[in-house]
Amino acid sequence: MKGEDKRDRWVKWLGHAAFHIRIDDVNLVFDPWIHGNPSAPIENYRELKSADLVLVSHDHRDHGLVDGARISRSTGAPLVAVFELANRAKDQGAENILPGNVGGIIKHDGMEIMFTKAYHSCGVGTPCGFMVKVKDTVVYHAGDTSLFMDMELYGQRWDVDLALLPIGSTYTMDPYDAARAVSFLNPKVAVPMHYNTFPAVKQDPGEFRKWIKKMELDTQVMILEPGLDVRF
Repeated sequence: MKGEDKRDRWVKWLGHAAFHIRIDDVNLVFDPWIHGNPSAPIENYRELKSADLVLVSHDHRDHGLVDGARISRSTGAPLVAVFELANRAKDQGAENILPGNVGGIIKHDGMEIMFTKAYHSCGVGTPCGFMVKVKDTVVYHAGDTSLFMDMELYGQRWDVDLALLPIGSTYTMDPYDAARAVSFLNPKVAVPMHYNTFPAVKQDPGEFRKWIKKMELDTQVMILEPGLDVRF
């Protein structure tokens, strides 16, 4: 069919803020909190056998620094994090790291990785999100963050295909502010994350979809079930 998208692109939610994304032959792993994650569809980091990049947004336990370092070591994939956290990952056993900081862009193996702002807290370094370009596909993982106006600048610079946005409130944006983030970023597809893992982040993801529709945004909302491969 003329105009059919031939790209092989899949996203798998691993619960909370953890994702495995495949773009053709490239595998991205974000915030891989596996051990102790009640919503993870897998029991052990070793089940993630393919990774080309492991990206960790900050050092809070529910974002997978320890499992990320293990995945990096077992697959050989570089671990991407802010400078201080990347070096902490090296201490945890990651043999290959790609350190950077907010606003910087790393070019690695044909990919571009931008460290984006994230308004949150952490113990080591500074929290961040990631804008990752693989071939002609751009994925934005916001990390743990509130809404902020610079998201509009990110949307102007990057043609975002997939945006992964927290909606849990308490520690991050709620569904309404996540929908406002979509209005700034203008992604083709938006996926809610960081909700329903524990009582403090209890949310109905349908509220996120409702606000997207009410704001008349031209973005497809995908509400994922952990463990399922979904094409985007």
